[in-house]
Amino acid sequence: MRIAVNTRLLVPGKMDGIGWFAYEVTRRMAAAHPEHSFLLLFDRKPDGCFEFPDNCEVVVLAPQARHPVLWWLFFEVSVHLALKRLRADVFLSPDGFIPLHGGVPSLAVIHDVNFEHSPDNLRPSHQRYMTHFFPRFAHKAARIATVSEFSRRDIAATYRVPEGKIDVVYDGAGDCYRPHSKDEMDAVREKYTGGRPYIIFVSTILKRKNLATLLRAFDLAKDSDAGDLCLVVVGNRAWWGQELAQTFDSMKFKESVIFLGHLEQPVLAALLSASRALVYPSLFEGFGIPVLEAMYAETAVIASNTTSLPEVGGDAAIYTSPLDHVAMAHAISSLRDDALRCALIEKGRVQRVRFSWDNTACLLWNSLMQITKQV
Repeated sequence: MRIAVNTRLLVPGKMDGIGWFAYEVTRRMAAAHPEHSFLLLFDRKPDGCFEFPDNCEVVVLAPQARHPVLWWLFFEVSVHLALKRLRADVFLSPDGFIPLHGGVPSLAVIHDVNFEHSPDNLRPSHQRYMTHFFPRFAHKAARIATVSEFSRRDIAATYRVPEGKIDVVYDGAGDCYRPHSKDEMDAVREKYTGGRPYIIFVSTILKRKNLATLLRAFDLAKDSDAGDLCLVVVGNRAWWGQELAQTFDSMKFKESVIFLGHLEQPVLAALLSASRALVYPSLFEGFGIPVLEAMYAETAVIASNTTSLPEVGGDAAIYTSPLDHVAMAHAISSLRDDALRCALIEKGRVQRVRFSWDNTACLLWNSLMQITKQV
């Protein structure tokens, strides 16, 4: 069988959750099934840091798809023609984009449809494209995969597709996410916060990631005697709107907020392990990979009580409303209690075994096999 895979998001230094999903599951499926050929469709020459088994063939297509017009050209023209030329039997798209024309059956991985519920979270051009095309992708795809039961129900209700067409494959965490030694953690704290304890926020800064509420909560926790605690923010500033800017500018303890930008996984893993807690106040998530990464790195988790996050965190997190900065501040302060923090970490060791990239790859392969049985 010839399996074409959309790998356009594999760009070093710019990998987000969907990019890592594409890389981790594709290389695992290819390694587990050497009898099949995997055709990896890039929109630029891939970096040598990505390693794939010998049964993978790299195919570079144009144009580089980083804008709605170029998305359309890449999928509706380049991918469509490549699938025919390469004699692909099935097309796997880890970011959900698929050609709407042609006869090659597709498995679209739609991680979530947050853009349908919060239309002001994206640039207008991106918002229009997503809301116009994703309902069509959902109906055109032979099957859909998603990363939580919450997303399965949400996609089915939003796009009026049968829940039975949607498979839940969950997300995983990279191998580098692990508990670090005391000496390693001391070195991390010394390097990034001058030895001071810190909580950590991990995400590209988007409106729905709700950093403004965390900034207010952190300021309140510090004002209530949180000592020399810092807040470390890891992620690119894709959005820095007026509310967020004003919130930061008005902070009493803004000198204790440290912005590090995008970091590679090993550095992020060390920062997570050395932190007092991950605080993840997102308004909407299809899964919430940082919550799982924190459990593998063995730190405590404070998360929003919305969408998929309780499904991922189970009983291994403290949950608060993402709109209640006072409750969030209390949760931050509560983790000065080492017994509570250790109890959450222990529960995380149990909860995390439900999710791994090996398991994701196996479940996604099962979805592909369901498609081949339909053909």
